[in-house]
Amino acid sequence: MNAEYRQGRFYSWLPFFTLLRKEILRFWRVASQTLLTPIITASLYLFVFGATLGDRLSVLEGFSYAQFVIPGLILMGIINNSFANTSSSLFMSRYLGGIVDLLVTPVSPPQFILAYTLAAMLRGLAVGLVVWLISTLFAHLPWVAPLQALMMAVLASFLFTQFGLIAAIYAHNFDTLSMYSNFLLLPLIYLGGVFYPISILPPFWAKLSLLNPLFYLIDGFRHAILGVGDISFLTAFLVSGALALALFCWAAWLIGSGYRLRS
Repeated sequence: MNAEYRQGRFYSWLPFFTLLRKEILRFWRVASQTLLTPIITASLYLFVFGATLGDRLSVLEGFSYAQFVIPGLILMGIINNSFANTSSSLFMSRYLGGIVDLLVTPVSPPQFILAYTLAAMLRGLAVGLVVWLISTLFAHLPWVAPLQALMMAVLASFLFTQFGLIAAIYAHNFDTLSMYSNFLLLPLIYLGGVFYPISILPPFWAKLSLLNPLFYLIDGFRHAILGVGDISFLTAFLVSGALALALFCWAAWLIGSGYRLRS
């Protein structure tokens, strides 16, 4: 009886592993676009801010500008690629009609979300890891709390995989999908403290920056690496975790109800 139960459990998860494998192979087959291109882009940022301005500019006492900006660049790579993977994959499935075939397979909504999420997180975290390895050529990071840094990186990746799913469902066409990236995600990243601490801003703009959800991810990640930040790590983690949970519930409701997926 137990053997039959375990076998049944295995077969119930077989469609999930098949979907997960498909999503991983999807971005791996075009690794020059999905992995190499963002790594080259991040390397250019590292060269500009590390080799040219790294030792000549400082916005945080006790650290070079390169040390300050590298955590933000690592997280930027993680966020952009996690979002891009789920948003492009799910939207293309909707656009080409492949989502109809997927919906009739025995994949439950939780398995559906988990497969897309894990594949996107793998891509995002892989890019972040390589960006960090390249950054060691330009500056040494103290990594004060590496476990906390890993937690923030995983949380950021998870959060933006859910946002990618939501964007892919609501997008009407390729232009709409690119608007989420170019007019929402990119400004939030640049204004979230990647290149400057909000403590150097005038009081009004510093308070306004607290409304930017990306600020909490970036500052929490930097705080875990350098040991200093504009807010406490716990605050950054809790706010980011609450936002990630809200987006997950939103994505789960959309996929569970089949909203815009069956049309």
